[in-house]
Amino acid sequence: MAETGVNPTAAALLGLLHEGPMTGGQLMAAAERRLAPYWSMTRSQVYRELPVLAEKGMVRLGKPGPRMSQPYAITAAGKRTFSRWLAENPGKDTIRNPVALRIAFGSLHSATQLKTLYTTANEYHTEALAAAREQVKNAKKEGDNYDASALEFAVAYHRAALSWLKAAPAGG
Repeated sequence: MAETGVNPTAAALLGLLHEGPMTGGQLMAAAERRLAPYWSMTRSQVYRELPVLAEKGMVRLGKPGPRMSQPYAITAAGKRTFSRWLAENPGKDTIRNPVALRIAFGSLHSATQLKTLYTTANEYHTEALAAAREQVKNAKKEGDNYDASALEFAVAYHRAALSWLKAAPAGG
């Protein structure tokens, strides 16, 4: 846990709430739209963090909406915590690539399994690269150079993954 006492998921939620009050579902949609190319969050993480942030006074609950949806708004304390989180050292990257993990055990795969693994991974990274490029273009069009820069990381990642997959050993 960081010096601020918030984990990266909680910090991401506080950052997203700078856009205005949102329900858990709206936060999940905003996270998918803005952060998914380079940062994953699950629905369960979002709904687990919101009550904790409310308990710590970093967000406040609004009036329940349709179907009892609960909007959350960032508080002054939440904004201060987020600002401190931004200034902290981010620490080391955590790499968890399920394809690389499987390739590490490639000698235990059949040639068919490896071919399927490579094909599926190539398709995913090709599609994700195209989507990230489109998001970069849109961010630049909207004048959000910071968002565009973060999305360029996703572009570079998918390019690197595709290049790596081309050089990966075939089974046999």
